[in-house]
Amino acid sequence: MNNSSNIKIWLSSPHMSGKEMGYIEDAFKSNWIAPAGPHIDAFERELCTYNSVGHSAVLSSGTAALHLSLLLLDVGPDDYVLTQSLTFVASANPIKYLGATPVFIDSEASTWNMCPEHLEMAILDCLKGNINTKSGKGPSKLPKAIIPVHLFGMPANMEEILKVANKYGIPVVEDAAESLGSTYKRKACGTFGDMGVFSFNGNKIITTSSGGALVSHQEQFITKAKFLSTQAKEAAVYYQHEEIGYNYRMSNVLAGIGLAQLEVLDARIWARRNNFEHYRSFFQQVEGVNILEEPSADYFSNRWLTTIMVYPELNGGITNGDIMEALAKENIESRPVWKPMHLQPLYRGCSFYGQGVSEEIFDKGLCLPSGSNLSLIELNRITQVLEEVLTKRKAADKVRIAS
Repeated sequence: MNNSSNIKIWLSSPHMSGKEMGYIEDAFKSNWIAPAGPHIDAFERELCTYNSVGHSAVLSSGTAALHLSLLLLDVGPDDYVLTQSLTFVASANPIKYLGATPVFIDSEASTWNMCPEHLEMAILDCLKGNINTKSGKGPSKLPKAIIPVHLFGMPANMEEILKVANKYGIPVVEDAAESLGSTYKRKACGTFGDMGVFSFNGNKIITTSSGGALVSHQEQFITKAKFLSTQAKEAAVYYQHEEIGYNYRMSNVLAGIGLAQLEVLDARIWARRNNFEHYRSFFQQVEGVNILEEPSADYFSNRWLTTIMVYPELNGGITNGDIMEALAKENIESRPVWKPMHLQPLYRGCSFYGQGVSEEIFDKGLCLPSGSNLSLIELNRITQVLEEVLTKRKAADKVRIAS
């Protein structure tokens, strides 16, 4: 097979609805191009309606939203914040922005998300003062926050995570950056905890080019987030500032893009779930590769990315790296799963609670092309490469045995 002349297949490229330019033109014609205006107000209302949540603030990024959420919980130096290790670095960096200490939790194999049992173990060690900090073991105190992540669109086990959090009275901020439209027990991801964070980066299920949102059922959080995101200017005739603010608000132009994208979110979810079914049908005929499925009917994933685990010991020695290389040769992008935070040089020495699940997922996992704009021809092209690489080694092994 030689598709070197074929158009690039991306992992997850932006997918425009065709209505974005109308909203952008409205913003320019009305001169509402700053981080204020009717598109912002409408986008925030529509986000609340879609997710059945009371309040939202659209911001410059999901990272900005997470940073603000921790500020609103008064996270600072000498505090602990617990998050899962298997995630993108943006889930952990805002903890460091505030001088706090991240504590990393292993994943459940069934969801790849935060393990409630190891979460409680970490909390107990926080109370005992057994947490690693830059200066040695830290103080004995409760964590200031817990940040579960709904990884690759798969909902975390929020019922059990909240049981642990509520037992100790610890606030929960959901990192739902990758899971807009996903639900757990028919409730939207990002709406279980005290606050939730979404991302509208260019590769997400809907995009505003760049951007994010903070949502909450508690009005005071969102009111304060909007205040802090616009430089914390006091309500005075002159410019007065009594606390540090940030330039984190989304522009009215980008909010217009978000409105157009939100109109087609359900269709985008359907398309990505259709991609998943295409892959699942293929992998049912393949040994040594497991596709990550919802553990039960309680979980509904938006299938932002379809992910697999590749077991060389069961498939003739083929690794996730072999598959990624074969796809790349045919101009098809795939990607390793996130490298766990406790293995990152930046977070070397931080406390980690687990039994190797996240390490195994990192070692054997792979993200496949999952864009909502993939055609059937492109999906067939991808599975043809997968079939070739997964059967080639096995055929070679048979020849070697026969000889």
